[in-house]
Amino acid sequence: MPKTNFDQSKLFRLPRAAGVGFKPQHFRQVIDTPNSIKWLEIHAENYMGDGGRPIAQLKKLRESFPISCHGVGLSIGGQEPLDQGHLVKLQKLIDWLEPNSFSEHLAWSTHEDCYLADLLPLPYTTKTLNLVCEHIDQVQETLRQPMLLENPSNYLEFEETDIEEVDFLAQISQKTGCGLLLDVNNVHVSAVNRNKDAKKYIRNFPLHLVGEIHLGGHEIDTNVTEETLLIDNHASEVAVPVWELYRYTIECAGPIATLIEWDTNVPDWPTLAAEAGRASAIIEQVCNKKAPDQ
Repeated sequence: MPKTNFDQSKLFRLPRAAGVGFKPQHFRQVIDTPNSIKWLEIHAENYMGDGGRPIAQLKKLRESFPISCHGVGLSIGGQEPLDQGHLVKLQKLIDWLEPNSFSEHLAWSTHEDCYLADLLPLPYTTKTLNLVCEHIDQVQETLRQPMLLENPSNYLEFEETDIEEVDFLAQISQKTGCGLLLDVNNVHVSAVNRNKDAKKYIRNFPLHLVGEIHLGGHEIDTNVTEETLLIDNHASEVAVPVWELYRYTIECAGPIATLIEWDTNVPDWPTLAAEAGRASAIIEQVCNKKAPDQ
């Protein structure tokens, strides 16, 4: 049983439509064309200060849009205890922002007093499972709300892994009461890199626990043996096979709040909004196809 019985409805408070990751250069266009997007996501670590333009912009955006708050710095899978200073700042942000959702990654990014500028994978073992659950319990107790946990992009297999990733995530949710964030691009990247079946992963995923989907771009590279290697980089448009996998996911799960992630080489606002429009169109097409004839 979860340590605390949270209201599970709080996992699904985002509109079941497409949103985008907010970038400050788009602020005026977002405000001036509020009907062009349904919701916005921000990275928590960019808004942990006490004031200035970032906070002023976010307060203005909160008046018009549902907000998802996405963390990248908690190091949920790290061996060391969570950074209390970071957690206090996060709590302060969540308290005044009151976002529709908070999420973090199944990854680690710290070692002792060093912060690594990457989200690194971890082995799926009972020991790791218990550690991650302990950290999630701490986060949820501090924030007083359930969080979403995102599946990672993987580039290798750990020898000590003895739990399948989908089962690992499902067990975390069962033990902590957290929901899940399904990054479809990460599923595709991991499937290609590890020669796995992406659609099978989606079929086995506990889709009823998913409060948010992420879509983003990736880079195609080759490894030392000239095999294809995909790198998750959020630096380009969503690739065709990821769109196809996303459609399959919506066919399996129904409409879910969907985010377009584009964090580097950020395009102009019309291009970003058009990517969100493509996701919204898929949701609408799938739902209309499933609807009974009138």
